[in-house]
Amino acid sequence: MNIWVTRHGQTNLNKQKLMQGLIDEPLNETGIAQAKAARKQIGDVTFDAVYASPLDRAITTASIIGNVDKSEVIIDPRIIEADFGKYEQRKYWLMGPFMTLYWALPEVFPAPKTVETIASLVKRSSEFLKELEEKNYENVLVTCHGGIIRALCGYLEDQENGIVWRPKPHNCEIRIYESLNGNHRRIQ
Repeated sequence: MNIWVTRHGQTNLNKQKLMQGLIDEPLNETGIAQAKAARKQIGDVTFDAVYASPLDRAITTASIIGNVDKSEVIIDPRIIEADFGKYEQRKYWLMGPFMTLYWALPEVFPAPKTVETIASLVKRSSEFLKELEEKNYENVLVTCHGGIIRALCGYLEDQENGIVWRPKPHNCEIRIYESLNGNHRRIQ
């Protein structure tokens, strides 16, 4: 099975460099164009299934890149973005030292109060992927967010700590993994 993992297209909150977790912000025009460009880049690939977080920005991106109607996108709450709690919609550079250090080096610094932990992200993303790997898909698209994608990639790259934090995933960047008999490798 090939698992295509992508981050949603740009939103106005992304453009304004504001933390965007569980808020349901739609794609802006740039985000729609990014998704269309990603679709064009992958050519005639057909997906056996297209999954997305329950947030509109992920569903719309999944529909465009997956080349399916929004009604065909399989919604899974386990791949929703991290809960940023009181830091939601704060400027990246005005989060304060605890959140700034955590978001820069989650391997070292704990999540501040009200913020979802790395352990939680790893748990729900691995549960999602283990279930997905039981399916008989050739190509599957998973569209989600900048925080949770780091845990999805951690699982697919067999990282001991469960995350691949760097490099930061860009809007509509696609990472392709092969999953075969419990073994994983990044294809692209």
